[in-house]
Amino acid sequence: MTTKRTEIDKLGEFGLIDHLTENFETKNASTVLSIGDDAAIIDHFGKQTVITTDLLIEGVHFDLMYTPMKHLGYKSVVVNLSDIYAMNAIPTQITMSIAFSNRFSLEALEEFYEGVHIACEKYDIDLVGGDTSTSQKGFIISVTALGEVAPDKYIQRSTAESGDLICVSGDLGAAFLGLTLMEREKKIFVENPQIQPNLENENYIVGRLLKPEARKDIIEILENNKIVPTAMMDISDGLSSEILHLCKQSNLGCRVYEEKIPIHESSRAAAFKFGLDPTICALNGGEDYELLFTMKQSDYDKITLQEEISVIGYMCDKEEGAKLITKGKNLFDITAQGWNAFGK
Repeated sequence: MTTKRTEIDKLGEFGLIDHLTENFETKNASTVLSIGDDAAIIDHFGKQTVITTDLLIEGVHFDLMYTPMKHLGYKSVVVNLSDIYAMNAIPTQITMSIAFSNRFSLEALEEFYEGVHIACEKYDIDLVGGDTSTSQKGFIISVTALGEVAPDKYIQRSTAESGDLICVSGDLGAAFLGLTLMEREKKIFVENPQIQPNLENENYIVGRLLKPEARKDIIEILENNKIVPTAMMDISDGLSSEILHLCKQSNLGCRVYEEKIPIHESSRAAAFKFGLDPTICALNGGEDYELLFTMKQSDYDKITLQEEISVIGYMCDKEEGAKLITKGKNLFDITAQGWNAFGK
């Protein structure tokens, strides 16, 4: 049985855009004008507009040897929404631009946009524009997300205060371990294509890598409990890197307790299987897309029953430095060893 392949040039650019976006419907009142004109028109009715852009490049940010196109479409939306939620804002629209070589068929792009559509439906987002182009090599994605926030409600990285509690959502390190597993299986397959990938009992870490979620639920929990974070950001480059960003921009130091860092049991088991320290994976991995935030100590009682939020430390004076307190009560400097897009 042969897989159907339709060449994209049969549709032309405008025909391709119409075809790929025909199932997208407008949901938000703030979307005045969407796909079809030279530009979209957005009206957030007195609220402030939040904008973020991410670039995803094949071979740098993703590997199509083990990343399904549908998952890639979904993830490319979610990683942008995570930045909007990290500002304590609500995402409302995205634009999606892609460049692709002639090795990609219409069916491949349909699968990619199916993932985009699923993400838009789940998070109530309108796709309002974008662009398509050819690429000499590989697949390139650029997504811009827009959101809205009341003028006095947005949260920055630079507004934490000494004594504030440091909190994270969910658990950390799983996506890095999923990447470690997939890279291992890819290497084995390249060396011997007859060997099938062994992903048994690894659904959790693989899922966290290929299909992350933006933490809309955490923003809702904070609002429902009348908690206003003093600073916030998402965790895309590893906890240690993000903690240091908070410290630098708020001109503070911190103390993080190793035993308080949330690590899923599946991640812990995978780390031991690979001969890795689970704590190091949580600190220096990346692509968790959890939320890291600080809050007043007086709000602590409001989150004690929230299983999806962990208090892992506190902010302190800059002179005290950024330190990890190990399970053995030793102090170590926190260093940024997260993912580097410009590394070799």
